[in-house]
Amino acid sequence: MKSIIFARVSDKKQDSNEAQVSRISEYIRAKDLQVWKTYELEESSTRGDREKFQEVIQEIEKSKEPIALVVDTVDRLQRSFKESVVLDEFRKSGKLEIHFYRENLVLHQNSNSADLIRWDMAVMFARSYVLQLSDNVKRKQEQMRRNGEWPSKPPIGYKSIYDENGTRTDIIPDPETAHFVVKMFELYATGNYSIKTLRDHMIKAGMRGTSGKKIAPSMIDNILNNTFYYGVAYSRTKKISYDHKYKPLVSKDLFDKCQEVKRGWNKKPFKYASKPFVLRGLVRCAKCGCAMSPEIKKGKYVYYSCTNARKDLCTDKVYIPEKDLLKPIHEVLEAFNSIPQKTIDEVVFGLKKSNESKSLYHLNAIDGLRSEYDKTQEKVNRMMDLLIEGSITKDDYDRKLKELKSKQHDLNIQIEDHTKADENYYITASTVLNLAKSTLTLFESSEVQEKRAMLNYLLQNCVVNGKKLEFSIRSPFNHILELHNQPTGLRTVDEVRTYYMHERLCTQI
Repeated sequence: MKSIIFARVSDKKQDSNEAQVSRISEYIRAKDLQVWKTYELEESSTRGDREKFQEVIQEIEKSKEPIALVVDTVDRLQRSFKESVVLDEFRKSGKLEIHFYRENLVLHQNSNSADLIRWDMAVMFARSYVLQLSDNVKRKQEQMRRNGEWPSKPPIGYKSIYDENGTRTDIIPDPETAHFVVKMFELYATGNYSIKTLRDHMIKAGMRGTSGKKIAPSMIDNILNNTFYYGVAYSRTKKISYDHKYKPLVSKDLFDKCQEVKRGWNKKPFKYASKPFVLRGLVRCAKCGCAMSPEIKKGKYVYYSCTNARKDLCTDKVYIPEKDLLKPIHEVLEAFNSIPQKTIDEVVFGLKKSNESKSLYHLNAIDGLRSEYDKTQEKVNRMMDLLIEGSITKDDYDRKLKELKSKQHDLNIQIEDHTKADENYYITASTVLNLAKSTLTLFESSEVQEKRAMLNYLLQNCVVNGKKLEFSIRSPFNHILELHNQPTGLRTVDEVRTYYMHERLCTQI
């Protein structure tokens, strides 16, 4: 009978295929079988489609004479019962004999129930082994997460440190790549870079991927979205985030700023190589949503028209003078300019007086938080004493210390927020109010690029409907404009204070 030698390893640490083939070959000679084909596989028995195994099945199916499939042991052939279904059909039809060398088990068309049960039991034990390994890996990874450790390869900008046994002991910033990652966040946070232009800049600066090739745009995007860089690891399999113990490369504030830029908040318009136009990149067609493209007529007149990229929605080519589109913008700027300085001064003064009445609340809150911080520090000191006395284990100490330090970190943030909250909000309000009043003067005296940046900061949702420019005013300028629109020319101090305190709290959150 012709035979197929089947040898498999799932990784290089296991018994080699050569050793399996050697043992099986001796067995075949002793059984007076003929070697027809030899398969040496390096694939998992539980993951993927097992392409090489499927090739063996196809050879058995195509053969017109019986075949002996000879393997070293059951778990080299299978670790689940799904393969048993196919193999047993061939066995029952007389097309296949299965020889398990180590188990001294031969299965054929007339095998008794005892041998078949031995086969099933061997498969069950092989499957149990895989499940136990999986459970062990899951438990180990869960423990690593509790300890703030990262179980996988660290992201670019970090490198692993190993001991003499090849065991990873730490993850530290990579001196060759960490500065590139930090620079990437800093540049993107300015709002002056797209993913593409940031990639070009970093490549020119010498940044490369882990394989030494040029970084792809997707890698840039992944880096900017990776919370690991500010101290929070994310497990994709468990879909949970946790604080890791390694040194952050960027602050959370810088990371959040980059997320705002990605969403388009406060993002400055792109700088075009061609002649700059005030509204270029800021306005879109209300009908189809496509960009409005500027062009110069007769060497000096600027007109805007839809690019008509969505011809299924918009085919009309209407040219609108830039001066007509700027008219409603000038009206808004003039409205800001017409707010009496006395009104602004009264609002700012009222905010300051109102702020003074809230100081006691913030001072009491800060005192309470500092007291809580001191109590937590006392617990840290007691934990150290217990460790020295041997009353607790090192693992218990590390776990509790991490919990207490995390609490102190949160308390420090709350103290800082309370300290700044009642000091800064009315100062910010004063700055914004006076800036709004000056927008007309600033706009008229600025260059085209500066005008576009100013409008992008002031306006949003700019669309051209027919020949008319429609837009809304960004917060908080839309509220400031009410100082001009209301008959009294003045919001109540409490209303303005409530608004700015709300904005302040939202920013902190």
